[in-house]
Order: sequence, then C-alpha cells, then structure tokens
Amino acid sequence: MKEQIVINYDVLTYEQLSEEDKALVENAKKASLYSYAPFSQFYVGCAVLLENGVTITGNNQENASFPCGTCAERSTIFYAHSNYPDYAPVAIAITARQKDGEFIDTPLPPCGACRQALLEMEQIYKRPLKVILYSTGKTFILHSIHDMLPLQFSATMMQ
Repeated sequence: MKEQIVINYDVLTYEQLSEEDKALVENAKKASLYSYAPFSQFYVGCAVLLENGVTITGNNQENASFPCGTCAERSTIFYAHSNYPDYAPVAIAITARQKDGEFIDTPLPPCGACRQALLEMEQIYKRPLKVILYSTGKTFILHSIHDMLPLQFSATMMQ
C-alpha cells in the first residue's frame, strides 16, 4: 500500500502579509544583523510572538568548534520558553541573509533539530505555532509546525 503526505501552506508576497506578520518579519530581519556567523557567513534571524504580545528575537550563533553553535530558531524559542513559560508562542518568523548582506530569495525552512524543538513547544502549550518563512521572492506561511514534520517523534512514544 502506498500513502501520501500533503503539506499545506500559503505562498504570499511581503505586501500581502498582515501588519502583525510584517512586524514579526521585520523583527526577524533586524535580529539577523546581530547573528554571529563568521564561518558560514549565513545570517539567520528569528522572531517569536508570544500570546501576551511580547516579541522575542534571536539569531544563529556559531563558534570555532563547529557545529557547537545554535540555530536562530532554537536560541529564540528556548529563550522565550525560559523567560516567559506561562505564555505560548503563537507565531515565528525566520529570515536569512547571505554573505553579501542581501536577504535570500527563497524561503528558509528550519533544520530538523529546530523543527523538533518547535514541535515540542506546540505540544507543551497545546496550540499550533504559525510559521512565517520570509524571503525576498515569496513568503511561506504554515499554520502549524506539525505541517513541516508530519511524521513526528514525540515523548509519548517513549512510554
């Protein structure tokens, strides 16, 4: 038997985003300016909107002991959870700039480790996390990280 997994997402231009989503993207873009990426020269910024209206930003952080750095998504979501544990994250925007300083022209999805970390935040708070993947060409909107990780591993599997 063959089965199929379908991932639903919206494709928008920056101009088509809601004002709230634009603000989140702008915060992620700004956060990418403070990224520490001397080795990859790939600067990722992230912004997480919490249900209390607070926006947390973060970025990727590399070091000479590659790959001991941290991705922007995990540094941001872990900071948010550590400092605002009573408030669920409701949306996350991810942006990336290349060596030349220009933002990429195709949406950047989170790596597998980040997808798992974001998925667990959905599970902790029992609510979907909207994912905004910004690029200069188009922006993808996913209404849950579950859509990016349909065959997921969860803590309930270990019981």
